[in-house]
Amino acid sequence: MLPTPSTSHVDADRVYEPAEDSFLLLDTLSSVTEATFLKERFRVESRLADHGKPTPCPFVVEVGIGSGVVLAFLTAHAQTLLGRSDILSLGVDINVHACEASMETVEKANQNVTEDSPDGSKFSTTGFFLTSLSADLTSAIRPGTVDVLIFNPPYVPTPEVPQWEPLLSQTLGNTVSEGSQASAIENASLLSLSYAGGTNGMETTNRLLQQIPYALNLERGVAYILLCKQNEPEEVMQRIRQWGADWTADIVGRSGKQGGWEKLVVIR
Repeated sequence: MLPTPSTSHVDADRVYEPAEDSFLLLDTLSSVTEATFLKERFRVESRLADHGKPTPCPFVVEVGIGSGVVLAFLTAHAQTLLGRSDILSLGVDINVHACEASMETVEKANQNVTEDSPDGSKFSTTGFFLTSLSADLTSAIRPGTVDVLIFNPPYVPTPEVPQWEPLLSQTLGNTVSEGSQASAIENASLLSLSYAGGTNGMETTNRLLQQIPYALNLERGVAYILLCKQNEPEEVMQRIRQWGADWTADIVGRSGKQGGWEKLVVIR
């Protein structure tokens, strides 16, 4: 079993801590089925018409990185999960505090992860982490470049989605008053961005779905999206399949059942 990255440094008052949904993504990405799928999809030597020419480094992006536990896991164990360590990874989150915390999570996870080579020497098996940046979904990413997109969205149905623009300007402007009642309210608002999904819990996810055809590398790109039962995963997958013959959508990870319903699923 691959070790889970430490998030002991994460400020739980401002950043979403790893929970059942995070661990379901870890289990899904490290499953035999998905590791085999990813290794085959991103094998170093192409099977296409370029006669074994090395393929480009996979570009892995987690949108809504939060604590960074998922991207840290994938980056630190790139050789095991993707069959190659020359991956580039990037985190994106509207919460600046999440960006800062996730960078530390990935950096810690990447330390001292090695394997033995045939001659007995050690070699690193980690990917290369670029950074975590504060942005709205995929707005800061060059279209058509993402090979693996991971999204653990705010999926809980709520009356509305929090307005993130004022919170972002406050955070960047350092206007939060530490230790005050105002600070506690602002921190709660920041955390609500990580779970409050609006109508059917799908308002933010629907925006991301609209961006996927433009963000992904259309030759080899793949997205992993976590959903709960209230998000109506079957309907979401049917919508994706209607994008065209080249698009598929399947459930590749599950987390228990409640009253006959899947509580959480991961679709690819």
